Amino acid sequence: MPLSEPAAREPLHTRVIEMRGYIRDDGLWDIEGRLTDNKSYGFDGGFRGWVEPETPVHDMWIRLTVDDDLVIRACEASTDHHPYEICPGITPAFGALAGIRIGVGWMREVRQRVGGRKGCTHLVEMLAQLGTVAYQTHVAKRRVKGKPAPDPDKPKRKPLAIDTCHAMASDGPVVKSRFPDFYTGN
Repeated sequence: MPLSEPAAREPLHTRVIEMRGYIRDDGLWDIEGRLTDNKSYGFDGGFRGWVEPETPVHDMWIRLTVDDDLVIRACEASTDHHPYEICPGITPAFGALAGIRIGVGWMREVRQRVGGRKGCTHLVEMLAQLGTVAYQTHVAKRRVKGKPAPDPDKPKRKPLAIDTCHAMASDGPVVKSRFPDFYTGN
């Protein structure tokens, strides 16, 4: 069901984020994201001069190469369109993410390594979502390769997804059905 009919309005800003997970021939995976920001009007873009309507304000890419344990083996970032001349100079810093495991606490480690002045707000924001894409790619990879997914009814430890959203509430019907050992309801 879509949202209700909006009031009369004029578009000013569009952000598009696209993320994909890939299986590589060498057994690793690439998890990629791209963010673009456009304005519906022209404006003075400083060092860029006049920026025409629908010309990207931001056009940024990030690729995580991860192994089967969701450990980042490499990270590459690129900024093709940016509001300040200095922006692309920070993209090599994202290589510092190598060695981090995507899991509990990984965004804390991301912020320590490339947060604030050490990175780019937009690329760091994408990393949180890329973590979810990495997890979804991991599940898809097992299915594509014909490997059974781990038995969700017999996890060794509390699944990370529990209590991360309404559907996965520890006292809710999904957890009761899929992860009964970790169900906290009556």
